[in-house]
This record gives sequence, C-alpha cells and structure tokens, in this order.
Amino acid sequence: MSTRAYELKQTLPQIGRVDWMGVRSARHQPVISVDAVECRIGGLVGDHHRVRTASKRQVTLIQAEHLPAIASLMQCERIDPATLRRNLCISGINLLALMGRRFRVGAAVFLGVAPCDPCHRMEVALGAGGITALCGHGGITAQVLQPGVVRLHDAVSALND
Repeated sequence: MSTRAYELKQTLPQIGRVDWMGVRSARHQPVISVDAVECRIGGLVGDHHRVRTASKRQVTLIQAEHLPAIASLMQCERIDPATLRRNLCISGINLLALMGRRFRVGAAVFLGVAPCDPCHRMEVALGAGGITALCGHGGITAQVLQPGVVRLHDAVSALND
C-alpha cells in the first residue's frame, strides 16, 4: 500500500449520525423501526441475526446518501430504509471507509466486516431490478465488539487503530 493510500485509510474525520434503526424478529418478517436498540456481542437485541453469534452479518448498515440513488434507479420518489431490511441507516460518513475498521455508534463499538450485498429479497421488496439497484449501494455488515445502546441521532465515528 502506498504511503498516500495508508494516510487516506487512517484519516476519516467525518462524524456521521444514525438516521433510522430497525430490527426483525425472524427471517421474512417485517422490519420494526425503533428509537433505541441494545447491541450485545453477537448482534442487536430483538433482531434475528443475533442468534448466530459467529456470523459476520450481526448488524447491517446502509448509507442514507445512497437512498436517493436507489430510488432513482428504481424510478420511484423515495425508498424507506425499512424496505431495504438493514438495521441502521447512517448519514454523514462513508460507510465503505469503515470496512476493516473499528467504529463507534452511540455507546457501542463495531468492526466493519464486509459489503452488504443485496439478496433475492430485494427483488421482492423493490420489484424487478431491486438487486441491480442496490449493487454498490447495499451498505456494510458489522460485528459488535463492545456492547452498548444505540439511539436515533447518535454519532457515528471511526476509531483510530
């Protein structure tokens, strides 16, 4: 990695914010919007992904700035974050820059693990072309490293490693 690339990776001065949160009690169940959620090792309390503690997909995050792009690609006016079945919708910080890094959301600390690629459920939720619309806009998956409560409008920031 070049020195310049290393410097860019290490600096992420933006502070993001939690714009929306949701959990699903089971697969194929509707997403329930919440104002606060307890994060524990293994995932979010009340979310079906929490039962798989070894999963790299404990928490899913999507970037609020990508919602208008997805809506435009689907030729609709607006996309509700719940439709995309992610847990947290974040604005003000580049989520892709958090992959492989530790970051704080509210009182909890996470590790950005991988892109959250769209699945076949997006064709059901959005209609034909849903998977294609989310390609490159699906957000990231994360693991909980330090438990804590996350609330609506909490700050999101990269931690210096």
